[in-house]
Amino acid sequence: MGQSRAEPALPTPRLESLGEVAYHNAQHAPQAPLLLRPTSQSWQPVEAAAFQREVSAVAKGLIAAGVGAGDRVALVCGPRYEWTVLACAAWAVRAIVVPLHPGWSRARVSRLLRHSRPAAVVLEPGRHAETVAALQRELLDLARVWRLDDDHGTEPIARLGAYMDASAVRFRREETTRADPAAIVYPMGHTRQGAGVVLSHANLLTSAQRSIGVLASGGAGTPASPRVLMHLPPADVFGLTAVVACLMAQVPVGFPAPHVPLDSQARLFRPTVLLATPALLERIYAAQRYQSGGRDSASAFATGVELAIEASQQRRFGPWRRVTRAMSEWLYARFRDAVGGRVGLIVCGGGVVPPWLAHFYCGAGLPVVAGFGVAETGGACTLSDPSANRVGTVGRPLPGMEVRIGPHREVLVRGEPSFVGYYHGGGDLTALTPPPEWVATGAVGSLDEEGHLVLHQRQVARSAGAPAAQDTGGGEATPGAVTAAEVAQLERVLAEHPLVSQVVIISDGRPCVGALITVSPDQLDYWRLVNGVPLSTPPQEVAGDQRLVAEVEQAVERANAAVGPAAAIQVFQVLGEEFSVANGLVRPDGRLRRDTILRAFAEEIDGMYNVRR
Repeated sequence: MGQSRAEPALPTPRLESLGEVAYHNAQHAPQAPLLLRPTSQSWQPVEAAAFQREVSAVAKGLIAAGVGAGDRVALVCGPRYEWTVLACAAWAVRAIVVPLHPGWSRARVSRLLRHSRPAAVVLEPGRHAETVAALQRELLDLARVWRLDDDHGTEPIARLGAYMDASAVRFRREETTRADPAAIVYPMGHTRQGAGVVLSHANLLTSAQRSIGVLASGGAGTPASPRVLMHLPPADVFGLTAVVACLMAQVPVGFPAPHVPLDSQARLFRPTVLLATPALLERIYAAQRYQSGGRDSASAFATGVELAIEASQQRRFGPWRRVTRAMSEWLYARFRDAVGGRVGLIVCGGGVVPPWLAHFYCGAGLPVVAGFGVAETGGACTLSDPSANRVGTVGRPLPGMEVRIGPHREVLVRGEPSFVGYYHGGGDLTALTPPPEWVATGAVGSLDEEGHLVLHQRQVARSAGAPAAQDTGGGEATPGAVTAAEVAQLERVLAEHPLVSQVVIISDGRPCVGALITVSPDQLDYWRLVNGVPLSTPPQEVAGDQRLVAEVEQAVERANAAVGPAAAIQVFQVLGEEFSVANGLVRPDGRLRRDTILRAFAEEIDGMYNVRR
């Protein structure tokens, strides 16, 4: 089956802009607890009216700070309550939100801030403060930088506009149209040109309405009174639209506090719906497996996993539960407790959930539905129906969306309304590259006989708006193909060099074999001393030193001598930071999160191949 189309959804209440969402909720359900803020011992509910007052106060502060209509406001934040307030306030004053992931490298954040040229930046305490401070001397448009903290939150911004009348915000809201730009989204896996995707208010509102329609029609698959725990990053368009959808549907939503164990927060929050990434499901699984302890417990754990997968595959949930009651009480209850004890649905976005893992969660009583989307679709373009979930797929196209499989099995999508266009930097939003009829997503997949989209791990190289190349045959290897044994050999020889810490080999969909290489912090300090480089020099700067690159190149040459010419590394990039559990690039068991690394350093990867050309 080569193409799948969804029928249009039923009409839903129409809002003219994202800035109206908070005000609409305050007017129609002022006492509804729409958001919950984490505290040290509990979750504090925030009613719709109180949320609207905070949004209005921050919106006045943005106006007082000089943020005008069409200005960009960059939010370098993870999922948190303040992000929602800031985004709604920016939309209320006709500003454009630029969501950036705080886990991205300093080089990438710096590059994207130069590209988007924001008038204001809001960031979490952490490593990007120095980066943004340095950019303030370079970017004349960047007038304000605010840092969020647990004690003051958005108060410093709101304080600026305390003297201002609320009519200033109302005038801005009334001037906003659905066609106005609302966000510039930089894909988690960057396009080759490094373009940002400009989404309108209509794009995000429509995408949110589509997702609400599918989940609301899920019948028994969806909890009757949902209470959502959000663990999707808003820098990913899937997470961005999920926040909008929760606000529009007036569903209570909470954002877990960073650096606090999720299970302890979930037990207090008691969610019925968990919005998660595949990486989170893997971490929960790895943590429970680690806690299994000795050999007998590990064996029982493995047996429990097999039983849950078999139950899900054969859909034997009723009688099977009675047969495996002891296993359910011993093992599966632990997983349910880790997410609060009441979760009836897990909605997963931002990656591919391994089918065995999705089957396990479903068999353990935690149904997982998946979706797929790229920045150009303004959110999910496919989403599984909870009442007719097919594990191993990411669902059918949402109403108004179409999916087809193009050359090289690349997934192509289109839908209405189309995104505004591709933004190439410089601050000029009038010179956009118009959207193509069909967007090449870079994902490889297929459609089953019922129109469900199945994603595969390999991705193809793509350019923003570029048409797909002609297919040369689905079973042929790409020019840079390399076997698992050759990858292991390259990594082993490279790791023998004292400077080299970690290696990620890249070949699929690329013209040649490349590598991302991190350096050992201890050896990096020693190298600084030997080569007369001040210890205060940032690691990213040292990683670009040609003397260090030359030493790493010698290690690459030795590794190439151990494999055939077709598998030899021809391009590489030295990174100043190691991959770690803390930055989300290493699993708890020590294995690298390859797909996450490829997304996080997509710009660096594209850059090294562009230099080669």
